[in-house]
Amino acid sequence: MAAVATISIAFALVFLVCASDFSCASASGRGGFTIDLIHRDSPRSPFYNSSETPSQRLKNAFGRSFDRLSHFNPSSEVAQLDQAESTIIKSDGEYLIEFSIGTPPFPIKAIADTGSDLIWTQCKPCNNCYQQNDPLFDPSKSSTYQTIPCSSNQCNTLQGSCSSQDSACQYEVRYGDRSHPSHTIGDYAADTVTLASTTGTSVSFLNTLIGCGHDNAGTSFHPQASGIVGLGGGDESLISQLGTSIDGKFSYCLTLQNDQTSKLSFGDNAVVSGSGVVSTPLFQHPSQKTFFFLTLEAISVDDTKIPLSSSSSASGGGNIVIDSGTTFTLLEPSFYSELEEAVDKAIGRERVNEMPPCYKVSASEDFKTPNIIVHFSGADVKLEQNNAFRRGSQEACFAFAPSENSISIYGNVAQSGFLVGYDLKGKTVSFKPTDCTKF
Repeated sequence: MAAVATISIAFALVFLVCASDFSCASASGRGGFTIDLIHRDSPRSPFYNSSETPSQRLKNAFGRSFDRLSHFNPSSEVAQLDQAESTIIKSDGEYLIEFSIGTPPFPIKAIADTGSDLIWTQCKPCNNCYQQNDPLFDPSKSSTYQTIPCSSNQCNTLQGSCSSQDSACQYEVRYGDRSHPSHTIGDYAADTVTLASTTGTSVSFLNTLIGCGHDNAGTSFHPQASGIVGLGGGDESLISQLGTSIDGKFSYCLTLQNDQTSKLSFGDNAVVSGSGVVSTPLFQHPSQKTFFFLTLEAISVDDTKIPLSSSSSASGGGNIVIDSGTTFTLLEPSFYSELEEAVDKAIGRERVNEMPPCYKVSASEDFKTPNIIVHFSGADVKLEQNNAFRRGSQEACFAFAPSENSISIYGNVAQSGFLVGYDLKGKTVSFKPTDCTKF
């Protein structure tokens, strides 16, 4: 069994500035580009189930949000935040990227997530792999695929595992999902990653670090997806590897409408500006580089402003993770309790479910909800009804819930309908109300 692979800061530039072991090339300049994101409940998504009702989809999303918590749990035995390892994500995350690996380009559908780092896919030969609907990537068919040899300085930097000095450098990732552990084990490699831009052209990045998984199993994985694209802050993520070519900037505009795609932009295309933009400081903790932290100060429900105790702030700045892979917003329990009480009072109608709090609403009824404003440090974000409540068949459910551990997470329902921009150099996250179906 291979040892858990670690990534150090020294490896971050291996594929963007030339290392002696590999030839080096990348997309030049800082011109921006934009690609599509597909919501898991979209008919274009391989996860789409036409037989599910809106209520069933809502219930499933709530369950996934709590499964996701173990991803951030600092007390988890398999996924501790103070380990510099390739991090975890459940494959029933919310948005997918279509991209390609290799030369000629081999198409992959993968989970896109800001709370994950490593780019990996199942590879031939697959000794112990979960069932996958799409064909497996065959590295022997790619003229640009190169494993990282165990004899190289890069493998030592990665602290990868080696069966011999003549073999490929290996990684191992253990997944901390709540019910059953999952894993991926394979070769660290470099290959070309190609993203299809919304302009109709494609953008290729040579010598990108990927994981080529030959042993992947567990309940975290599903046949509809063949890999993961990490958009977190760790050194092996797509964002970090693109580095100066995108000037540390990326953004997304998420839509909850199943027949519409969402957008993920990089570089100049990711700059969020103009009327209505608010910005808040972004924090990355040295021991938790993957995760992007913001500082939540309070939440208002109509005229009631509920402050968050400063004691909730994490060491190093920030007290809530902004995460595109978590559906609901999860908050520290005592703070959430005050928020729920204020929402209950403002709505004043019959509950049909306790958790999440759901209120009886007919399908044709115009459901009036309170004004909810999320107060981040320096940025007040006013939520629309779809950001705070999700409609089922006969109910409307509050899209916030108490966290089961000390981690608070700002989920993707609250972020939908906003252009959300990350500036890793300027250390800010910006929000701009936007019709993402027209973006």
